[in-house]
Amino acid sequence: MQIRDLPYSDPGDPDVRSGPRFLFWLGRSQLTGQLKSLSWGLLHQCAIAGLPLTVGLAVQAVIDRSGRGLALAGALIVLLGVLIAVADTMLHRTAVTNWITAAARVQQLLARKTAELGSALTRRVAAGEVVAVSTGDVEKIGWFVEALSRFVAAATALVLICVGLVLYLPSLGVLVAVAVPVLALAVLPLLPRATQRADLQREKAGRATELASDTVAGLRVLRGIGGEELFLGRYRRASQEVREAAVHSARMWALISAIQVLLPGALLISLVWYGATLAGDGRIDVGQLVTVYSAATLMLFPLRHFEEIAMAYSFSRPSAQRAVRVLSLRRSARPSTMDAMAPEGDLYDPVTGLMAPRGLFTAVVCGDPDEAGRLAERLGGHAETGNTSHNGTGDAQHAATGTTRHAGTGETPRAGTGEAQRAAETSHPETGDTVHGEAEDTSPPVPSVLLGGVPLDELPLESARAAVLVQDKDQVLLSGTLRELLDVPSSGAVSAEDALTAAQCGDVLSALAQASLDTEGDPMRTRITERGRSLSGGQRQRLALARSLVTDPEVLVLDEPTSAVDSHTEARVAAGIKRLREGRTTVAFASSPLLLDCADRVVLVHGGTVVAVGSHRELLVQEPRYRAVVTRESDDEIAAPAASEELAGIDTLGSVEAIEEIEERA
Repeated sequence: MQIRDLPYSDPGDPDVRSGPRFLFWLGRSQLTGQLKSLSWGLLHQCAIAGLPLTVGLAVQAVIDRSGRGLALAGALIVLLGVLIAVADTMLHRTAVTNWITAAARVQQLLARKTAELGSALTRRVAAGEVVAVSTGDVEKIGWFVEALSRFVAAATALVLICVGLVLYLPSLGVLVAVAVPVLALAVLPLLPRATQRADLQREKAGRATELASDTVAGLRVLRGIGGEELFLGRYRRASQEVREAAVHSARMWALISAIQVLLPGALLISLVWYGATLAGDGRIDVGQLVTVYSAATLMLFPLRHFEEIAMAYSFSRPSAQRAVRVLSLRRSARPSTMDAMAPEGDLYDPVTGLMAPRGLFTAVVCGDPDEAGRLAERLGGHAETGNTSHNGTGDAQHAATGTTRHAGTGETPRAGTGEAQRAAETSHPETGDTVHGEAEDTSPPVPSVLLGGVPLDELPLESARAAVLVQDKDQVLLSGTLRELLDVPSSGAVSAEDALTAAQCGDVLSALAQASLDTEGDPMRTRITERGRSLSGGQRQRLALARSLVTDPEVLVLDEPTSAVDSHTEARVAAGIKRLREGRTTVAFASSPLLLDCADRVVLVHGGTVVAVGSHRELLVQEPRYRAVVTRESDDEIAAPAASEELAGIDTLGSVEAIEEIEERA
């Protein structure tokens, strides 16, 4: 695989059982590149190892006053120099190629997983952790893959050199052969502690990144509530913890480096002393002593690769653990068992009993906004399986982020950060490595939402997404022109102009036309900044709604689609949605009377169950709980009429005890 051939047509199916297994799979997937790097590395190391022999021949030729021997030694040195230059160049090229292609493979796997899970990803894994995995962690994983082949080449070269020295000069070669394994393994007892400190540093750095991401994402909200200093203080403390952990880890690696300098120095001193003694006794030639000493000196270079591979593994293993945690997330506990198809019919949730008849505009009223959000996720095919903690990625991020997501993008989000997430880390039974994932859940899976009697979770991802589109209450607009924003996969039945008209985006188009001078007044060519920060909240909400309407899915689920607009615009938007979605199934979670009055039917969900169905006006009269949500009545206002009605029938009860009972209930 060459860099020019990227991206991969298929990055493969990774082994996500643990971090080390993922690293092994990654190295095995790039076997061709590893073998190329190994071959050039062996040539490079062996050419370097040949220099002491030629230098020894040259010294001996001078001692023997042999011009022919000196010329031969000179020619060999030139040849080895050319081989070293070529092999070093190609080794660097192939090793860097392995690094880049491995990093690209991991990034493609992460991108594929992100596309599969959609917005559920950042509610199951902290947004800061996703950023850390896709940037710094990817580089460290690539570093290990790149260093692996060079380490194997260095280890192989050491074995060959030791064998060659034993055969060339047993008296000194045996000393070197015995000392080299000691030098290579001397730091082994220190590696677990160094790795532990590196893991702690990476963990603290990841938490600091998550905190920074949460703070930046919710900066506007923090300014509004005066919470900037609070979060800034938290980040300062987290940053200092990262610094202390980094210094603590660096001390251990400095000790390892010092040992790898001290012990080889002791070997060279012993070798020179013993070799000089043998040369003085006439048992070896001076040229042989120079050859063995030069070989022992050059062996220090491949020995450095032992330290490098230890550092690369210690830093890449926690990075691989984080990558595994993301890549091991699944869309659903139930695999797809049906062929690609586009189901049609009524949308039904067996858990709450909510029914959205085909072709009708159904409004859903929930007293609890969190309950409404979870139900919207379920209608999009997000099956809940056991634990339904929704900690997300921090207060600031909850307050400021949100996306449009399609059906079938994952299970109900688990805890994103904090103690709940760390409590979900388990030890892998085979490797003993910590697997950063979800805690084992033995509770039975919750039934999937049905579309035309077909479980959404059992559909292929593409079919589920084409069938149901869920739009969050907090939308994200990617940077680009308005035309690019509305260029989304769709049925083609709804034009961008019709969607913009239905979403009442006339003032938005006028503002965009005036915002840019180089588009000749064409709002479709005007660029929208990241997250639409140059627009107001109502403008962003209407553009996101237009984007959803353009897709024209079989079922469109809207969570508070008009919460950021004024009442006049809200009424027109509600009418536009109903008109444009005529004959299509639409579900809107709202509590606004203007939108509810436009719906064909209204469903009241209370305590996770459907308790009333009817028109908006019927429910206002017949259902006090519905009226309380829509008219924002307080608990006292709800209780007072109920108590008055019961007191009016006191003659039927006819006892003081009944009056006291009514007062207690009131």
